[in-house]
Amino acid sequence: MKKVVRGFYSVAYAVKLCKPNIICAYPITPQTEIVENLALMYANGELENCKYITAESEFAAASILVGASAAGARTFTATCSQGLILMSEVLFNAAGMRLPIVIVNTNRALSAPLSIWNDLQDSMALRDAGIIQVYVENNQEAHDMVPQAYKIAEDKRVRLPFMICMDGYKLTHAYEPVDLLDQNVVDSFLPPYSPEVYLTTKKPVAFGCYAPPHIYMEFRVAMQRAMERAKEIMEKVFADWAEVSGRNWGGHLEVVYPDSKNFVIAMGSIVGLLRKVVEELRNEGISVGLVKLRTFRPFPVQELRKSLENAEKIIVIDRSVSFGYEGNLSIELKSALYGMSPEVISFILGLGGRDVPKDFLKELVKNAILGKEKSGFKGFKEFEEVIP
Repeated sequence: MKKVVRGFYSVAYAVKLCKPNIICAYPITPQTEIVENLALMYANGELENCKYITAESEFAAASILVGASAAGARTFTATCSQGLILMSEVLFNAAGMRLPIVIVNTNRALSAPLSIWNDLQDSMALRDAGIIQVYVENNQEAHDMVPQAYKIAEDKRVRLPFMICMDGYKLTHAYEPVDLLDQNVVDSFLPPYSPEVYLTTKKPVAFGCYAPPHIYMEFRVAMQRAMERAKEIMEKVFADWAEVSGRNWGGHLEVVYPDSKNFVIAMGSIVGLLRKVVEELRNEGISVGLVKLRTFRPFPVQELRKSLENAEKIIVIDRSVSFGYEGNLSIELKSALYGMSPEVISFILGLGGRDVPKDFLKELVKNAILGKEKSGFKGFKEFEEVIP
């Protein structure tokens, strides 16, 4: 059923079809209308065997979901920015307790100064939390990722939280034609959640207990191995989804024009703009391809090395920064490509929702390929005399 809907509705509708048992959230722009739509569905009786809970804060919302997930419930929440950071203490616990909570993060800049606009700084702050992270390009991909997220996270070989990252406003509030899934399709793909271990009086267990030094490290090694297994399981689930839905979003990454000498790599909605930039540059005779990175955690090292083994230059488009170093994606990419020879040029742009016009981006990429641009922040005004 194809309809023109806004991004937040496409997510809420997909969540409904996955039949969660507990939805708990605290509203924060631009996530609010995802949970508003779910609250309306709940009030209208469209969410069967589900309890919708409005929490007093994001910390409380995550805490409630930890309890619910530990008790064997399929759970969902959405958040962003300061809300995600407020959740972070609990989400580190959720990962350590191996709870498959599905989160949609509507990427938004962090304070201070206050911004309600989009960049990727918030989710990057949790890259080491043990949470799977996938970044989507458009609202159809966001819609399709929800049932896949549950299937991956709930796999007994994984059992980790799953974060779907979609750009705030650029996707959440944008109208796009979306092929809304059918309940029968989702039911055939996603089985009911049936964890082997959960809190019950019939067979008492404990989650998140005190771990002295002789046992703590074993839990962290188990998390690492679960994330490594998730990488292979995700590939299988992505392929199964393509067969079921007829939409193939690629694996952990998508490579356009793989035989190019130069590549641009990015995550999220800016990939759509880069597709046009790459086409125009190729029409001008410049050998350039595009790498759309979908999975940030687990990071697809071998796939990137194989795809970029013949690259001469790689231009990284970062919308977050590790202060004191450089863009987060650039850091990860350089580590993944260690021992290989391509020149990596890192551009940090679009922070706090700063507009990135196509012509500006095209000129930036072109000049980088021609050796006329160096790594660093782009598209900003110097004002160090005001703010040192």
